[in-house]
Amino acid sequence: MTHAERLARLRLIRTPHVGPVSWHQLMLRFGSGEAALDALPELVLRGGAGKARIAPAEVAEREIERVATLGARHIFSDEDDYSAMLREVEGAPPVVVVRGDTAMLRRPCVAIVGARNASAIACRFARQLAADLASRDVTVVSGLARGVDTAAHIGALGGSTAGVIASGIDIAFPPENAALQERIASDQLLIAEQPPGAEPLARHFPSRNRIIAGIAHGTVVIEAAPKSGSLITARRAGDYGREVMAVPGSPLDPRAQGCNMLIREGATLIQTVDDVLEAVGPIDARMVREPVQRYAAAPARVNAGEGERRSLIDLLGPTPVAVDELVRQSGQDASTVQLLLLELELAGRVERHAGAKISLT
Repeated sequence: MTHAERLARLRLIRTPHVGPVSWHQLMLRFGSGEAALDALPELVLRGGAGKARIAPAEVAEREIERVATLGARHIFSDEDDYSAMLREVEGAPPVVVVRGDTAMLRRPCVAIVGARNASAIACRFARQLAADLASRDVTVVSGLARGVDTAAHIGALGGSTAGVIASGIDIAFPPENAALQERIASDQLLIAEQPPGAEPLARHFPSRNRIIAGIAHGTVVIEAAPKSGSLITARRAGDYGREVMAVPGSPLDPRAQGCNMLIREGATLIQTVDDVLEAVGPIDARMVREPVQRYAAAPARVNAGEGERRSLIDLLGPTPVAVDELVRQSGQDASTVQLLLLELELAGRVERHAGAKISLT
């Protein structure tokens, strides 16, 4: 990939209102970042906004230089070092910033997540389970948070572990994990979706969680409150068709309620490393992937009428609705609906949600 194309792709994802789904649609429609950037102003105009606020080339250049200075690199979703499992996920990050050895993502991966205020026994179990998985040549994936995440990373340091963070690659959070994060970046693998310098804002954590779930063949939850980020990760794993596993706990401990609820809903009950390996099944064959498909412009409709646009907008509201439902109710073909939604999203008029749903902003 040329430097100009890498720069264009990075500018595209750093442009306001271009999210992972719209980025991938633009790449599929136009075949390259450079062509998509050229088309963006007209698409934004058709979507009902004024001038497109495209990320400046100098900003993207500075990011590329900063990433290199940190000993890291960008990996785009159609490059060989990008996780094959993550690539399968709808709305996968168009680009990630990594430090470390991406080869460990070609091994079987299991995520271990759980409460930040985890009990001592939960941390001990997470540490031992991670060590046992690592000894079986499994990469342990977690989010470098306090509690269970930290214990899982420490347990797997003798093998392989990948840390996924909600900040830029150069920001340690929580601060007390700075040394652990640096060790993982130096000896293992550290992954960030946000650009360098980005603070770990609350809205970044659900995005971080989808990467954890997307990379892994299965996710193990060890202690979690009913509305915790760990359960978001587990539910994302289920949405992606991956194995969801949970460690049971006392009904008297609020930290066990989320795990017990997952088990009641059908998650696999986990007590040993053998339980995990049995649950995720024979994953060697699943690691074999077709050759990476590079982006190429596909024949597609390039415009839609104002009447079609208005009828689609009339079907939208503040409540998220499935794109498939919009196709059915509008009577328009799927490619036209996708084009119109892309234009509206680039203009900042609609917002995408999990489960391929969309709403007016």
